[in-house]
Amino acid sequence: MYSIIVVPPAPGEDGRDDHASGQVRLAPGDRLAFGRSAHGNDLEIAHEGVSRRAGEVAAQGAFWTLSNFSRGQTYVVENPEGAGEHIKVAPGRLDAPVPFEFARIVLPAAGDLLTFQVWAPRHDYLGAAPGQDGATTAPAFSLDRGKRYFAVLTALCEPRLRGEPHAPLPTVDQVVARLRPGWPAASRTSVQWNIDYLAVKLRLKPGPDAAAPGPRLNGKKESLVSLALRFDLVREDDLQSLGPAAPASAGTAVR
Repeated sequence: MYSIIVVPPAPGEDGRDDHASGQVRLAPGDRLAFGRSAHGNDLEIAHEGVSRRAGEVAAQGAFWTLSNFSRGQTYVVENPEGAGEHIKVAPGRLDAPVPFEFARIVLPAAGDLLTFQVWAPRHDYLGAAPGQDGATTAPAFSLDRGKRYFAVLTALCEPRLRGEPHAPLPTVDQVVARLRPGWPAASRTSVQWNIDYLAVKLRLKPGPDAAAPGPRLNGKKESLVSLALRFDLVREDDLQSLGPAAPASAGTAVR
């Protein structure tokens, strides 16, 4: 079973027309060498700023590694779906694991930045485990998707889940307006109460019955959204529960 797909640059993508084209599929254990030379490389990148033998991509089951054969250039692997998320592979580093399902390898080359993509679509999951003795493991985050607080959290996360990773968060009034079609009684007070409740429920601040009050939580909404998106507590599929977004929301939902 193929687990890694390497997508070379499109012809003429960087002003040249001498790049290879066509996807290359790698099965676990396969390796793909890339570099300037047409000999000894599976992917030729014909640019004078690229080493003759520049690096190697290796398929390792459900993930892949990158080796940097350059002696002086750091390679960058970007996550196109992340908010600037990337890793650096230092010169001479071998088999650096890459955690991104979709990735863009960036090669600095004599003033140019050359790129090609690597996809890792294979996902392996643990099968059903046989019955075990003892108490079940407590969930890390106990959230009920049918509750009002989850709708509030989803509305807070919506701008960034819709592909704007740096979007400002909606105000309380904007959350009220977003939720009111399905929650006619929504108000500033009820939404703010749910935000405060979420901060306690997700352990960002101590509850009212704590022995000692904790420090004041600044940026409460930002902390909630950051935690929710980092651990996939709210996912893109959850946006369906909010109903269709207003046509103007892409440009005016948050300010």
